[in-house]
Amino acid sequence: MPTVSLTQEEFEEFRDTEKHYEGKERFKYPLGGKLEIPLYSRSLREEFILDVSRASIKLSKNTFQNRARVAIVLVRLDIDGPPHRNPDGEELPETHFHIYRPGWGDRWAYPLPESFTNPSDIMTTLDQFMDYCKIVSKPIIDSRLF
Repeated sequence: MPTVSLTQEEFEEFRDTEKHYEGKERFKYPLGGKLEIPLYSRSLREEFILDVSRASIKLSKNTFQNRARVAIVLVRLDIDGPPHRNPDGEELPETHFHIYRPGWGDRWAYPLPESFTNPSDIMTTLDQFMDYCKIVSKPIIDSRLF
């Protein structure tokens, strides 16, 4: 469990906050490794992080996550990773979606929302993930050959 927890209302407020990338840097999509991109609320009062990770051996394995307060995962999308077993025993396939749940953090996973049209198209899925997380001013992330 996270060391810092949120109420459902706090989670919803963070989830619904428009997030902005304020920098000018262009990023290269990782070929094995991770990007941590700082994001801010419009008022600059709240900070968020967009994580973009890609496995180095199984290149189809990608993870996108949006964090608040440095350590709290609000939303995470796991693509072509291992299956996930929820605390109630339900098993989800290799591609699934985690949403923060008070008292549980990001331990519960769900089927991919319908707004994600083709998870094998990584750059489109990343863009859809940023839309889902309300990242309005998006960082530029250049793709490499997939």
